[in-house]
Amino acid sequence: MSKKIQNEQQTGKKSKKGWIIAGILMVLLFTGGVVVLTQFNIETIQVTGNVHYTDDEIIQMVVGDGYGKNTLVLFLKYKLQPMEEIPFIEKIDVEYISNHVITITVYEKALAGCVQFMNEYMYFDKDGIVLESSSEKMSDIPCITGIRFDTMVMYEPLPIEDKDFFRTVLSLTQLLQKYDLQIDDIRFTSQNEIILYYKDIRILLGDGSNIEEQISELGNILQSIEGKSGTLYMKDYTIEKGDVIFREND
Repeated sequence: MSKKIQNEQQTGKKSKKGWIIAGILMVLLFTGGVVVLTQFNIETIQVTGNVHYTDDEIIQMVVGDGYGKNTLVLFLKYKLQPMEEIPFIEKIDVEYISNHVITITVYEKALAGCVQFMNEYMYFDKDGIVLESSSEKMSDIPCITGIRFDTMVMYEPLPIEDKDFFRTVLSLTQLLQKYDLQIDDIRFTSQNEIILYYKDIRILLGDGSNIEEQISELGNILQSIEGKSGTLYMKDYTIEKGDVIFREND
């Protein structure tokens, strides 16, 4: 047998062997793909801690569509690339309960109020630190008007030079959170007097010198006039006096 024929036979054997190996690899890859798609598909997603976003919105942000609905793919995705920042969200934890079940825990930023600046809503926390900006007004966060700003810097305190006034703003928003009062808007007049707006009721608080007593009782008063519209005068309210006047609109 000539050397040429031997080389051709060896080449043929190598080629056949290569095709066999390639075939085996393809079968293994196909089998592995089927296992990944069927044994790690997400069937149940539990979402907790979210207030400003619905469960479906959080799931869409975290899991998405298509191949993302797979525990193994999702795990590898966030191992290789951190989750993108989401407005009003401090962080999100994803816990893999089983191959088919995950739990998404949402930690929202603790927002106390917002102010408008250059057509944006700037949201701040209980310490007056600006945490977020958005073109949209959140319905459950009171917006403060009557305050003017020349500048606004993210992650820094509200630029209010009058420290007493600054403390009044923070005290008010903290008390509203403490007593779980869903006030729509807060207005400071040119005399720095406080007006709250709750549905169709305007609440006059005065200069805020007795704000803690006023806010502590406000929830009970609003319950007693629920469904009405008018003006609630609380400027002279104290626990001792209990001076409150409600004038209903005609």
